[in-house]
Amino acid sequence: MRNILATIIGFIAASLTVYLVENLIGHNLFPLPDGADPLNMEWLSNNMNMIPVGMKICVVIAHFAGIIIGMLVAAKISKKSMVPSYIVGILMLAATFYNIVMLPKELWFNISDGLFAIIGFYLGKTWSKKQLITN
Repeated sequence: MRNILATIIGFIAASLTVYLVENLIGHNLFPLPDGADPLNMEWLSNNMNMIPVGMKICVVIAHFAGIIIGMLVAAKISKKSMVPSYIVGILMLAATFYNIVMLPKELWFNISDGLFAIIGFYLGKTWSKKQLITN
């Protein structure tokens, strides 16, 4: 039961981290143009060139940080198993790569988002292992 709770709360923590960095910080520092609809996939697909570069960098940071935070929270709650951390990390990696595939973006963004997500998974795994109690 503890591992199920760890997975759920870890995923929520990861999602909140992405939301905070991407929406609250990114959108406030780098506002979208008037009339932008960031929740509309069609608008995003047709207007990626109108999104500020700083906002795109915040998306990369959000995905990176979300994976790490989610995996750490899952490990902290589980205390004995890496499975919840791996599940959270894999779900967040899948979401990141879905984002890369579904929205046409510049090559630099696709490469950096994918690379930083993988690095985030590796760091999340490494740091999460240190949170476990070994008997």
